[in-house]
Amino acid sequence: MFYRAFLQIANFVMGSLSVLKKNQVEAFIKVLEEAYKENKRVLVMGAGRSGLVGRAFAMRLKHLGYDVYVLGDTIVSPVEKGDVVVAISGSGRTALIITAAEAAKKVNATVIAITTYIDSPLAKIADVVVEVPGRTKISEVEDYFARQVLGLHEPLAPLGTLFEDCTMVFLDAVIAELMHRLGKNEEELRKRHANIEV
Repeated sequence: MFYRAFLQIANFVMGSLSVLKKNQVEAFIKVLEEAYKENKRVLVMGAGRSGLVGRAFAMRLKHLGYDVYVLGDTIVSPVEKGDVVVAISGSGRTALIITAAEAAKKVNATVIAITTYIDSPLAKIADVVVEVPGRTKISEVEDYFARQVLGLHEPLAPLGTLFEDCTMVFLDAVIAELMHRLGKNEEELRKRHANIEV
């Protein structure tokens, strides 16, 4: 089971590259590139595992020299006009994220939605949408044991796993591209890495 699941996830992530839309990816990177040059703040947000992926992305942005924050942390600067908000939600329907994105729009921040669903409420709010593939088929039978009895087998990667894994790899690739465009190297990033750790 482990090897099947590993291969399914790895193959899905590899296949996702062919369905990412180049114009969406370029628009996202361009917004971040301009935010760096204009010293704009970046706020990253996501709920649950998407939030953890967002935190990893925010850390790398910090290493690049961005003024970056994560929604929900104790220390978060206010979002102002021209700042960038990166909202991560596979379904694009997470209430907390939609509410926060709407608040960002009210102050004229640029909202970027990373989601699987282009027609979702989050995507409709956003200035830039990046469609990242994820699990699209949800079983109508919610009870796990009932699905087993009925022979309804789910993917080996449950819930939002495929979206979250694809998003993590996608955002790491975005960091690599930003390093190239901003002329940064690993040594520069290391200087901004935490040096007080236990």
